[in-house]
Amino acid sequence: MILGLQHAQITIPAGREDEARRFYCDLLGLREIEKPANLKGRGGFWLELPGVQLHVGTEDGVDRRATKAHLGLEVDNLDALRQSVQRFGLTAEDGLPVPGFRRFEFRDPFGNRMEFLQREE
Repeated sequence: MILGLQHAQITIPAGREDEARRFYCDLLGLREIEKPANLKGRGGFWLELPGVQLHVGTEDGVDRRATKAHLGLEVDNLDALRQSVQRFGLTAEDGLPVPGFRRFEFRDPFGNRMEFLQREE
């Protein structure tokens, strides 16, 4: 029986971890957690969200913009995050309506598709 989602992984090009930390930790406010010593040599880093981890791995030769795969992150201030994403120089686009949520999506600086959702009152 499945008990829950423990982690999801996205990838970035090798050697761009510092840029990814600026985006995911500094801009979005995610908290980096210690990656196990036996996995550190693979590059990347791990982040912690409430109840789940986000692993940022490294992978070259992949067109991340060619996929619909994405993370859907529930937030408490959609408008503020949209402004932050746009100030960072990324394009935020409204997604198709989903009952009970306001949302937008964008591609992170590495091409990963991201979706932010906020529950409607």
